[in-house]
Amino acid sequence: MKKIISLLAIISLFISCKEEVVKQPNPLIEKEVMVGIMYDLSVLEAIRLENPASLDTFKINPKKYIYKKYKIDSLQFIKNNAYYASDYEAYASIIDQVNSKLITNKASVTALIKAEAKKKKKKKKTVVKPVSPPTKLIDSLEINQRKRL
Repeated sequence: MKKIISLLAIISLFISCKEEVVKQPNPLIEKEVMVGIMYDLSVLEAIRLENPASLDTFKINPKKYIYKKYKIDSLQFIKNNAYYASDYEAYASIIDQVNSKLITNKASVTALIKAEAKKKKKKKKTVVKPVSPPTKLIDSLEINQRKRL
């Protein structure tokens, strides 16, 4: 009898732990879209930390930009973020995807920066030095100046 009661207690414990802590919001933002939102937020936050004046110069409000781009509002984002955060494995998966996307794009940006630096070096090497004027021209100018004196 004790075994049956302890077994029922364990089963009820597992069933009660399986309940969703946060209910699924309506409408639910798809996981892939949430990855895009989190990626864009990460990039905009990095821009804000690296060069705060750049966002002000172009009058970009990161949150408004995200809401407009993904056609969501702040409440919808907050509810969906809380929903995904309540499921540790799903949220960790989203964060891992954002991280891998950031690493991939960092590599491509680094490659572009190196290519641009090579172009600038090449351009500096191929700069044509100004050619000195022909000596006859200088001589004729000097002669004209001497005549004036």
